Amino acid sequence: MNKYIKIALVLILFLLLFVVRSVSSELFYDPLVVYFKNDYLYKSVYNVDIWRLTVNMFYRYLLNSIISLSLIWVLFERKDYLKFSSFFLMIAFMILIVVFVFLIRDNFQSGYLLPFYIRRFIIHPIFLLILLPAFYYQKLSNR
Repeated sequence: MNKYIKIALVLILFLLLFVVRSVSSELFYDPLVVYFKNDYLYKSVYNVDIWRLTVNMFYRYLLNSIISLSLIWVLFERKDYLKFSSFFLMIAFMILIVVFVFLIRDNFQSGYLLPFYIRRFIIHPIFLLILLPAFYYQKLSNR
């Protein structure tokens, strides 16, 4: 792939990650944004439609994952990296969403920090920040 096309695609994909973040409040149902912004220390979690929240978190995770996988492909152009990342993102989502749903159903009785950070891992492409340096290191060590 041409160097300039690759740079343009990387910039566009990073810009798409920012766009997803900026329009997320209009696109996705997430009442916990207001909860974690204001009164999480003083109030318990009010009624949350768990099913709707889970589905919307899945859509947001899927959108971020597709952009992240595209970014990994543009940067490294290796199918094994793409397969590993896909599998890793899928397993991570399944584990995190199960724990998150249990914590919501428990009304955060064990505290708010664990659900806050689990939600953060689900709705933001944090795993991309882990995978990119790992693949870069792998690429450098294979030379």
